[in-house]
Amino acid sequence: MSLDFSTKRMRATTVAIPDPGLLQRFLSASGPTSAFIRRGEGFVALGEVARFETDYPDAADVWWAEVADHIDHDSELPGAYGTSPLAVGSFTFDPDRSEERSVLVVPEVVIGTRGGQSWMTTIGPRSRSLELPPSGERLVAPTHLDLLEGSMSERIWMDIVGEVVALIRTGEVDKVVLARDLVVKAGGPLDARWLVNRLVNRYPTCWTYLVDGLVGATPELLIRRQGGLATSRVLAGTVSLDPQNTDSLVKAAELATSSKDVAEHEFAVESVARALEPYCSAMNVPESPSILRLPNVLHLSTDITGVTDPGSSALALAAALHPSAAVCGTPTFAARDVISELESMDRGRYAGPVGWVDSFGDGEWAIALRGGQIKPETPEQIQLFAGCGLVADSDPAAELAETKAKFLPMLQALGLAD
Repeated sequence: MSLDFSTKRMRATTVAIPDPGLLQRFLSASGPTSAFIRRGEGFVALGEVARFETDYPDAADVWWAEVADHIDHDSELPGAYGTSPLAVGSFTFDPDRSEERSVLVVPEVVIGTRGGQSWMTTIGPRSRSLELPPSGERLVAPTHLDLLEGSMSERIWMDIVGEVVALIRTGEVDKVVLARDLVVKAGGPLDARWLVNRLVNRYPTCWTYLVDGLVGATPELLIRRQGGLATSRVLAGTVSLDPQNTDSLVKAAELATSSKDVAEHEFAVESVARALEPYCSAMNVPESPSILRLPNVLHLSTDITGVTDPGSSALALAAALHPSAAVCGTPTFAARDVISELESMDRGRYAGPVGWVDSFGDGEWAIALRGGQIKPETPEQIQLFAGCGLVADSDPAAELAETKAKFLPMLQALGLAD
């Protein structure tokens, strides 16, 4: 829906509500619905007041600033983080080489909880009911699932890994993040709410997201802006973890001392710090990474923080940071060219920013990893994605194993893995 901002204003109302319980219960089986949840906190969003499709986050940021300027907001929680009117979006990895478009949506209703405070925000050209919408609609489990090969076979993909590693060894590029896909086809339309519920329960420390058919649970926060403080979590360097058969402490030591993984992580940290620096008056970049443990993998992790320019919104910061070396490579332009030439698929919005921005410019944008895309024209199937960072001493078989570990969250959510 387009809005004539010269004549049309919208009213938003935020009220405090009792603890709503599991947020995912409010996801709608019909009509637009979104989610962004971690550790039981976050929000679900229902309906659509306005929608902006674009190729670039910068354009979306300008559009949202204009929309927000035309919203009159009454709030019982003035100034509370994330409770003002917001826009939810996801952006393509490489808009110049994708048939997908980026999208930013202004929802009609937002139900959220954070830090012991719960709220509901309604927005639209007219006043709306302040009653909580109904919850508990029956989730539909996927049935008759077939796991299909994606854009290429495992053997062909490993051959391409070898080609990329050879390029890296010539010095043409330092790091390339190469991805592959799988397709899961069901006997009927897939219920994204089912996937969200399974992911929230199994991967509570990740950011579970649902935006316009893009669904997943990512461990990587591209940027959070809260007041004057920005935080970015960099993940690069991975080892698979099988808790039944492997000692996680041994695996953690192996990861921390792996020259390949440490080099990959350093490239990613440097790229984020360099991109964030122009927007910060002060920054803290830890000298060495920590280990982030998830049920299926261990990651090298670094949290970068900075004091930001108040004029830079969370969405503008996400635009400046994307794509980082963690999802593209370095140098960025050279790595993106290699991906375009050799990866042989359209990533769409996989590995792009996914999240939200409010009317104050605060917000959270994660990187759309460990997920997949359900398209309106094929609602009975989902395209899953997984990638890994390649450096000079990468081994094709090991990289293939890493992608299999990264497919696991979505395969578990679908019921295709334990």
